[in-house]
Amino acid sequence: MPPGIKFSVIGCGRIAQRHAEHIQQAGTLVAVCDVEKEKADKLAATYNAAAYYSVADMLRQPTDVVCVCTPNGLHASHTIAALEAGCHVLCEKPMALRTEDCRAMIRAAENAGKKLFIVKQNRFNPPVAAVKKLLDEGRLGVVYSIQVNCFWNRPLSYYKDAWRGTPELDGGPLFTQFSHFIDLIYWLFGEVADATALKANFGHGAVIGFEDTGVVLLRLASGAIGTINYTLNSYGRNMEGSLTIFGEKGTVKIGGEYLDKLEYQHIEDFTMEQPAAGKAANDYGGYKGSMSNHDKVYENVIAVLQNGQSIATGAADGLHTVTIIEKINKGSRMLN
Repeated sequence: MPPGIKFSVIGCGRIAQRHAEHIQQAGTLVAVCDVEKEKADKLAATYNAAAYYSVADMLRQPTDVVCVCTPNGLHASHTIAALEAGCHVLCEKPMALRTEDCRAMIRAAENAGKKLFIVKQNRFNPPVAAVKKLLDEGRLGVVYSIQVNCFWNRPLSYYKDAWRGTPELDGGPLFTQFSHFIDLIYWLFGEVADATALKANFGHGAVIGFEDTGVVLLRLASGAIGTINYTLNSYGRNMEGSLTIFGEKGTVKIGGEYLDKLEYQHIEDFTMEQPAAGKAANDYGGYKGSMSNHDKVYENVIAVLQNGQSIATGAADGLHTVTIIEKINKGSRMLN
């Protein structure tokens, strides 16, 4: 890729490392910023970039694309600041923690005439892309119901960072761990009409300010119904991240730990080819996240900015995810 596109990163935590790696293939990392000097200095030294400790100071320097990798509750303010400084923005998931913040981000992008990309890398998982094609071709007929299982582990040590576990900056597992699954419900099946849920905090006590387990009932605008069963209490390690579809003409399940395997199919007069192997999950040492497809995200950023192609996952997609989570939260009851 041409080195002409200049990238900067706000937030130098674990996910920023992933961004920095792929920026090297897409352009040049010119600056990084973090309020923790040690983190900014370390990432800057690794990639020969300038280190800043104030967003305002960093945004005074020339850059084309700002990558927002800060805690969830800061995505909106950092994105808007970068857009108002005349930069395109690639914002990590979730787009924000409130729909009104998402809309403010969209207005800022429109006013600045800049692009706003939202990271939704699970759309690039080979089994997910294969099922999207299957649905677009109508191979399953009418979709009757869906089931999403998110059985992961987040130990108490995961929440040692000050922002994790707080409603203001973290927002809870539907935002931090499982927003990619919510995005796929919208991308594959359309809007959620309404939702109800039961939630509880069984294993994390006062360390977190929200649930660690939930059971959600969904009614989609299409008429289909669905469930989301999620927990952070899978003992010792992540167990499953799956999506099962029950349709008029077939049943399909994508499973594995990270929606990375085609586990079951029985379709009228059709057999799906086994998708190619996907990327490994993001490994953060004590825990793992979703599959790492950030290379595909950056390929799209380059294609949009240099060749005028369409944004693969833009602000509208990010807004829909947050809207659905808000519907779930509004219709939920906390048991403890």
